[in-house]
Amino acid sequence: MKILRVATAVAALWVSFGTAVQAQTTLRIGLAEDPDILDPSIARTYVGRHVFAAFCEKLFDMDEKLNIVPQLALSYETSADGKEVTIKLRPGVKFHDGELLDAEAAKYSFDRHLTLQASFRRPELAAVDHVDVVDPLTIKLVLKNPYSPLIAQLTDRSGMMMSPKAAKAAGDKFGLNPVCAGPYKFVERVQQDRIVFEKFQDYWDKDNIHIDRIIYLPIVDSTVRLANLKSGGVDLMERVLPTDIKSVDSDPKLEMSRALELGYQGITINIANDKTKGPLSQSEKVRQALDLSIDREALNQVVFNGEFTAGNQWVNPKHPYYQKTFPIRARDVEKAKALLKESGVKLPVVVDLLLPKGPEPEAVAQVVQSMAAEAGFDIKIRVTEFATSFKQAQAGEFQAFLIPWSGRIDPDANAYVFLHTGSPQNDGGYSNPEADKLMEDARLITDQAQRKAIYEKLTRIVFNDEPLIYLYHRTILIAHSKKLEGYKQMPDGLMRVKGLTLK
Repeated sequence: MKILRVATAVAALWVSFGTAVQAQTTLRIGLAEDPDILDPSIARTYVGRHVFAAFCEKLFDMDEKLNIVPQLALSYETSADGKEVTIKLRPGVKFHDGELLDAEAAKYSFDRHLTLQASFRRPELAAVDHVDVVDPLTIKLVLKNPYSPLIAQLTDRSGMMMSPKAAKAAGDKFGLNPVCAGPYKFVERVQQDRIVFEKFQDYWDKDNIHIDRIIYLPIVDSTVRLANLKSGGVDLMERVLPTDIKSVDSDPKLEMSRALELGYQGITINIANDKTKGPLSQSEKVRQALDLSIDREALNQVVFNGEFTAGNQWVNPKHPYYQKTFPIRARDVEKAKALLKESGVKLPVVVDLLLPKGPEPEAVAQVVQSMAAEAGFDIKIRVTEFATSFKQAQAGEFQAFLIPWSGRIDPDANAYVFLHTGSPQNDGGYSNPEADKLMEDARLITDQAQRKAIYEKLTRIVFNDEPLIYLYHRTILIAHSKKLEGYKQMPDGLMRVKGLTLK
């Protein structure tokens, strides 16, 4: 009853708000969390990528079949030695402050991604030595070495262009009032409450923008989020719970879109920064034992009604780079106990498991806690507000961190930033020189078979070291009102607003 009352109150609030702006068409989108900062250089959350899709376009995007397609760029060409990539920019593109997107502005955006102290884009663009301006609408990325994932990286935040004038003026506060080149421009943000955008009249493809305003509403409770969708408080929502699929499918006013995610859900182990020096960080056998204690398929059935896909690698089993020679290991509690005995640790092994607040991660944590207990683990679940959990992870204040990664087209982006020594999202401080070398080698090669062979060697190392225990791959569940037309589900799971109409 409490949940229903909260749902009704929230719905009433936004229906009321909608009445106040009924002269305009306003699309309300329910988010599962409040995003981190809206700065393309330093943002790192999946939920934030949904918001960026409305206002901050990239040089390239992807289509429904995972093909890379132009967005703010028109084309690219790679030199014969693979060390120069020339990109032609789309003419007539303006930033939200009226400044032109030209080659100088594009160079500025790359330089900012590469040099801003807090940038999470640096490892994604690490191969870029410098950027040359060829002519007013052409730039050349000069690389230190061939880098096969480069164009794939530019389909996400590394490819986002920012107004130099606005970014220089704002400095590291740019994310508080971001100025990009996208169909909608930033109006206001009230933390934990709403993010508001309005249609940009000078958008280069404005004929495909049909809705006046977009309001993103963080509604952490998925039940409340769905209640808002059913009542008309929101028109579009992300992350429908698998247990709510029947409720959505049976509602004649709603539609559901599905896609297997490119990323994964896993448990990052704090190997190098664990201040307590607990057994999990100090022994690979203990980590292997924890892995063996988990029944991934049972986890999928219990928490997700079997709607997700059990996983054990950084790409899903249908991905062309999935290593079939390393299938999911069956749960083996006796072997897990034997490994703990071999490691000589005192039982039970106490583990501090950090996770962001939410019904799905909390349910997963409880199932893992129960399974692991049978092998000799005592997992202490520590639920934390979403953004705070990231800050604590970056500070090394955890032993294990249950966190998803939304995934990218190229496998490099699912592995390198989390497993390579010194990468900014390698929160556990994992370091293995042999693994580093393999990830670096995979970046030099474009041939898929050769790259896959390299990743097979990397998989073997990661299976032994267990810096990250991969659990499953989500089915992305996006639901919307049938009043919203033109919605297309992309493989990256992000909600695009271009081309949408609201009846």
